[in-house]
Amino acid sequence: MICYCIGPGIYCYGRWVQERGTGEGRLYEYVSDYDILVITRSGDMRRDYEVQDIIENRCVYKTPVNAIAHEIGFVNKMLSEGQYFFSDIEQEVILLFDAGSTALAERKPLSPAEAKAIAQQYYEQWFEGAKEFLIDAQNAHARNSLKNGAFYLYQAAERTYNAVILVETGYKPKTHNLDKLKRYSKRFSEQLDSVFPDNTPAEKHLFDLLKRGYVDARYKDNYQIAPAELSTLIDRVEKLQVVAGPLCLQKIASFDQLTTP
Repeated sequence: MICYCIGPGIYCYGRWVQERGTGEGRLYEYVSDYDILVITRSGDMRRDYEVQDIIENRCVYKTPVNAIAHEIGFVNKMLSEGQYFFSDIEQEVILLFDAGSTALAERKPLSPAEAKAIAQQYYEQWFEGAKEFLIDAQNAHARNSLKNGAFYLYQAAERTYNAVILVETGYKPKTHNLDKLKRYSKRFSEQLDSVFPDNTPAEKHLFDLLKRGYVDARYKDNYQIAPAELSTLIDRVEKLQVVAGPLCLQKIASFDQLTTP
């Protein structure tokens, strides 16, 4: 097993952030996370999400711990293909632990033009799709189809978070859990994280309604969402996209400033 501390702005680099503020009449708190990449040995019978859950459940501190786990064969395949999240392992992370039982493949360097093209493709696929789902949610709200609206809105939020993560890192987490996607994306933007501050019962209820839109809104009779609640969530997801869109475009443009490795 190999463990790395990953991502900018985290404690491993001494650039952690803890601050409180208000915006649009709401109080929010931003605290940097620990982001950890765990590479398991070949033949490990545990699924990736099982390893992630073990780590996160054992690291219940005030500071959140986000774990990403993959088997060495998958990581080496990504390295050989030049997938830029894993290609940065040797350059932009800090090694925490190495059991010496796994060996990383030689990474294939991507040119800035290649990385930009990949990021642009992610943006067009995921962010543009997210905007379409937001329109669907707005239309469902207008015709009082509240459960369908909640489902479309969940899809809009999930795709927005995935767009940011993919464009910034080239990596898509294997999860539909909005809590995790929100945590994975917060290191790229405090403003993005503050859209759903999760600091009062009312805020927690709103985000819970959004999370439950994926399954409960479609299949459970006891899922209830009021028109005003759906309207508020539509406004929040719209703001999420207002923040996420320029963030993605800024990252895509940044590849033009890089030189070929």
